[in-house]
Amino acid sequence: MIENLLKFKNDLKSKIYFDFNIGKLTWFRTGGNAKIFILVENNRELEIILNEIKNNNFYILGSGSNLLIRDNGYDGIILKLGKGFNSFCIKQNKLEVGASVQDINLSNFALKNKIEGFEFFSGIPGSIGGAVKMNAGCFGSETKDVIESIEVYDNNCERNILNKKELNLGYRSSDIKKNKIISKVIFNISYGTPEIIKEKMLKVKSQRLSSQPIKNKTLGSTFKNPKNLYAAKLIEESGCKGMSCGNAYVSNKHANFLVNEGNATATDLENLGKMVIEKVYNKFSIKLDWEVKIIGEY
Repeated sequence: MIENLLKFKNDLKSKIYFDFNIGKLTWFRTGGNAKIFILVENNRELEIILNEIKNNNFYILGSGSNLLIRDNGYDGIILKLGKGFNSFCIKQNKLEVGASVQDINLSNFALKNKIEGFEFFSGIPGSIGGAVKMNAGCFGSETKDVIESIEVYDNNCERNILNKKELNLGYRSSDIKKNKIISKVIFNISYGTPEIIKEKMLKVKSQRLSSQPIKNKTLGSTFKNPKNLYAAKLIEESGCKGMSCGNAYVSNKHANFLVNEGNATATDLENLGKMVIEKVYNKFSIKLDWEVKIIGEY
């Protein structure tokens, strides 16, 4: 496979890298290398690449805002969708958005076009493909509230449209399989008053700035909220705020955020998370589930 990728590497606009430091592309800015990293230019080249890699182990990287790459790296292929998947198109009462569009840019586009209901995306770090995959949300709203369907490719190069019901979007979860690559998302839209839309976006921004350590090397929430409970409250009441492991620590501003103080390894961060899970379980007999995705070799 590597030999074939090398053969047509120069014939594509897509960029193919070997032994690439993928950790630096995550918001934690730490972690190991990927055996192969491919920045995919457009749909046509995605089909060519998928036809070549077939059933080889691959992972789709969004903006790296919810991902921890282990220090020993990822012994497989990491794909990232490039500028050919960064587009907007309004068709009647639908909005088609490329999967690599950043959540904040979707929110800004909606404001510019007087579309309401997308304000919460301004408070979610990441890209639209990732937001759909995990049904991202904040401050009472979720992706499933506005989605209509998605366009996906699988490792057999088959392109399909999946409607909202087929996705089975739940709390930070979906039924979208690992071999499905989201290329486009179709949203239902309705129009509102720009002043009200902007006011809601400013409220989301204010809430984030006041409650989350967004100026640090950190991701979004580290752990999912247990049913009818808040992970941050459980973590804080378990005495975890400020707890550290190596150069990683639990934020004093928001207990459900882990922070890379500067030179934390991925192992520091993962072990700190495990310490939090253990302390919460020992106090409340509740096992927290990671919201952060962790991939790579132990």
